[in-house]
Amino acid sequence: MGVFLDARSSVNSNQPGFPGTPLTDTPALFGVIGLQTQNVPNPIVILSGSVGILGGVGDTFTIEIVRGLTFAPANVIFTLDGVVNSATSTEVTSFVAADLQAPAAPETIYTSYISGATTAIRNGPESFTGIAEQG
Repeated sequence: MGVFLDARSSVNSNQPGFPGTPLTDTPALFGVIGLQTQNVPNPIVILSGSVGILGGVGDTFTIEIVRGLTFAPANVIFTLDGVVNSATSTEVTSFVAADLQAPAAPETIYTSYISGATTAIRNGPESFTGIAEQG
């Protein structure tokens, strides 16, 4: 059993209808957390979240989790490609990811992004959480 290090949460929207932001092909930030990993080598980091999407059937979107503060393809540790299946209600997409190569550092920052070249909008809720353990 692991030893608990830290847990954090970032809630961008706690209800449907917000932020009401259209998706674009440029990744947009929807959550950022900093986990206190206490210089432990190879901490176990589990990340999860959810995003509500409202759009036309067949609209596509991509959720990416990045280690660090800024989006860089080399730092992406998780990618989820999704498709909207209903044009009449918000679809909440949830995900769980693990960073199995987290560095030994006092703090490790994770950011979550969403993009899509569609008519879809981010309709909430939006959340991003993480937990770190020493293995």
